[in-house]
Amino acid sequence: MLFIFLKYSAIAAAVPAVLYVGLLGLLTTTWFQTHAVYLHGIQMTWGKDLDMPEVFGFLHNQVTPFNIKSGGSENLYAWHILLVELYRKHEQQLLSEPSGFASNFNSHLAYKLLRDDPEARLIIHMHGAGGTVGSGYRTPNYRALSAGQPDKMHVLTFDYRGFGRTAGTPSERGLILDAIAVVEWALNTARVAPSRILIFSQSLGTAVNAAIAEHYARDSPAIVFAGHILVAPFVDVPALLSTYKIAGTIPLLSPFPKFPALFSYLRTFIRDKWSTKDRIAEYVRMNEAQGNRYRLAIIHAEDDYDIPWQHTATVFWHAVSVTRPDGITFEDLEKTKTDSKRDLGAAGSLVEWRTDQGMIREEILKYGLHDVIMGNPIVTLAVMRIFDAND
Repeated sequence: MLFIFLKYSAIAAAVPAVLYVGLLGLLTTTWFQTHAVYLHGIQMTWGKDLDMPEVFGFLHNQVTPFNIKSGGSENLYAWHILLVELYRKHEQQLLSEPSGFASNFNSHLAYKLLRDDPEARLIIHMHGAGGTVGSGYRTPNYRALSAGQPDKMHVLTFDYRGFGRTAGTPSERGLILDAIAVVEWALNTARVAPSRILIFSQSLGTAVNAAIAEHYARDSPAIVFAGHILVAPFVDVPALLSTYKIAGTIPLLSPFPKFPALFSYLRTFIRDKWSTKDRIAEYVRMNEAQGNRYRLAIIHAEDDYDIPWQHTATVFWHAVSVTRPDGITFEDLEKTKTDSKRDLGAAGSLVEWRTDQGMIREEILKYGLHDVIMGNPIVTLAVMRIFDAND
């Protein structure tokens, strides 16, 4: 009897181990790794027509779906979102226009309101992994982004290649090309000045945001936007995999950092690294060197079980370190933060690092999870602070 018990106990223990080893094997393949990192196969808007944004709670013709041509020849599916006060002022004319997908967005009133208003503000929204422009907490996020200046704010959001209605297969280079195409559309087609553009991002989108920030900081002369907001960022993909737990409980690669040689070997199979820490540091360093004004806000929730909030502490450190000629160690920065940190009790804490050129703000909320935070007033305030400071 004891033998039978031990036999079946061993089998029960072996099955999860075999499955885990199989999962690791799959993660070394390009196809599976792409789906694991980007989750683009998970739409979360099945059965809903993205060309009818009213299904997602918007007013009739408040949102205009249209395409932006990417550098990789992909047609990027995008939404332009008017805010309620601006919509109210032009409601009758908006109601008279055709609804649905706009094959010629330039002829629509919404486009003209963005292009022709020298005081218009544009938020370019870069969403996270999985889903589409209409998924989950993204629609409340658009409303939170624009709540501060509802008569001046426009939101432009889009699906990367391989997501939603945008064809293709996602990759690091591909998503960066897509984001550049959207920014170029804003700058050159809609003719919105960089000082009136804020780039907002969450989760995977923060890595794309960091790449865009670095890309335009390298221009000659550099193009500096009103600011960049990163919500729930990660240091890079290897660091994310080393901390990620499925459903917040089942570790993916978190046991392996205890074995550096093995973990270094597994890192060689990671195709898309998405090094946010390095790109943000380069963005800050270049703007500091050139004397450009810049603003960066990094926001995270302590109860985020998808991406632990400690990733933000590391990204903040890399951004801050390059503002000093000799840098600063993580430990020394933590000591400095202890003295300057504002404790907001149940709301969390914030630290501001100011230089002659810019401001880097770290906000750690007690609550907000990974997605709920997107609709919180903290997002509205972050947008208002950046545009107010720029004004």
